[in-house]
Amino acid sequence: MHLGASKPVSDAPGALDAAVVGSGPNGLAAALTLARAGLRVHVYEAAQQPGGGCRTEQLTLAGYAHDVCSTAHPLLAASPFFASAALDVDLLRTPVAFAHPLDGGRAAAVFGSVADTAASLGADAHAYRRLMAPLLESPQELMQAVLAPLLAVPRHPLVLARFGLRGLWPVSALARLFDGEQARALLAGLGAHSMQPLRAPGTGAFALLLGALAHAVGWPVVRGGSQRITDALLDALAAEGATISTGRRIRSLQELDEPALTMLDVTPRGLLELSRGQLPARYARALGRFRYGPGSFKLDWALSGPVPWQAEVCRRTTTLHLGGSSQEIARSESQVAAGVHPERPFCIAVQPCVADPARAPGSHHTFYAYCHVPSGSTFDMTQRIEDQVERFAPGFRDLVLARAATNAAQLERRDANYVGGDINGGSGTLRQTLLRPVPAVNPYATPVPGVYLCSSSTPPGGGVHGMCGQNAARAALTRLDPSLG
Repeated sequence: MHLGASKPVSDAPGALDAAVVGSGPNGLAAALTLARAGLRVHVYEAAQQPGGGCRTEQLTLAGYAHDVCSTAHPLLAASPFFASAALDVDLLRTPVAFAHPLDGGRAAAVFGSVADTAASLGADAHAYRRLMAPLLESPQELMQAVLAPLLAVPRHPLVLARFGLRGLWPVSALARLFDGEQARALLAGLGAHSMQPLRAPGTGAFALLLGALAHAVGWPVVRGGSQRITDALLDALAAEGATISTGRRIRSLQELDEPALTMLDVTPRGLLELSRGQLPARYARALGRFRYGPGSFKLDWALSGPVPWQAEVCRRTTTLHLGGSSQEIARSESQVAAGVHPERPFCIAVQPCVADPARAPGSHHTFYAYCHVPSGSTFDMTQRIEDQVERFAPGFRDLVLARAATNAAQLERRDANYVGGDINGGSGTLRQTLLRPVPAVNPYATPVPGVYLCSSSTPPGGGVHGMCGQNAARAALTRLDPSLG
């Protein structure tokens, strides 16, 4: 399958069976699911390039390939949608799934096996095995259960129950299972992906799921950049006869000429704007109560060489959590929730050239890090993020050839789904994880006949996994014709 440039703009044909608004991974997953069920599908994308955050551009210097948003793809590697889609993408893994540097040249790390990781944690080895090993007895069933609509009848209830018993805990409580700072820091870094204070219920689910993924499938990057995922989806859609228009912003559902099905890869705010009074007042009020999470501030660098991490294990992975101790990470995330820009922010950093050196010329590297900030922030976190990198990799700044900074407000201007810079499609509170976007047995269906939400504002939430799109499309097909679902 050819993974070249994105497909050219096509005009929408008449008498469409399905229209898809938005071409992020979930929109394209919905489109492909419908097209493979035999429907005629057209995708509308407001930007000039499809893919949403799943794109790769030269953000700093010519010849340096930077992923616009997502780079590490554990959810893609475990996704039932991507497994069934059989796309031609090459996932590259490192022996160390991710690392967490600590002061004094120390670091914690998660390796492929639970046993190897536990062995690196000293006195906490037994506690780590007890926490993680049960989740990996049936890893495929766990991913199917977690990535399914959470209010649907679970296919693997025992697996889901075992995960949920500890996943409902806050990370702050789970951390008390450990005595040493290495294990606690690992858990805190994983839980901070929730973009919630670590004392919040349900943050444990983020930590346990991402930790289990690290052992089950790793945290791979895609050879050539995340753009390859979008290109492969577009190739698959073209093979099914689907078409796409880019640079075409849909401002009202009435513009779509009433296809049999309409799939919306938009947030609840986007649905309210598109529906323009077509929604029942009660449902519209429920959408209006949907809450978005903190924003992000992202820095991309072109470097003259690899990041000089003090801890050797940090040089053998693509993904790192920069934040120091578990207490520091908890403080950083609590400050963001309170509307404060942390002096020492928790940062998620990715050095893709460790696995995919072709992303930069010669022995040079691309590198990025982002931190959480209050929603809509325009504050420049450049120095604070670079201070965190320099803290664990002295001499890092000497390697910087160029940098590109993107604040939370700019993220939203580039992609309307990143409301306030929230890259997860909505706040990751326990309630909104279970009941997004509104409490409903079928969270994808809207009261407008034939109109469905398929964005990361629906279950199972953020990440490049395509399951929001596939779940929504299957729900739509079942209502359209039960034999198709």
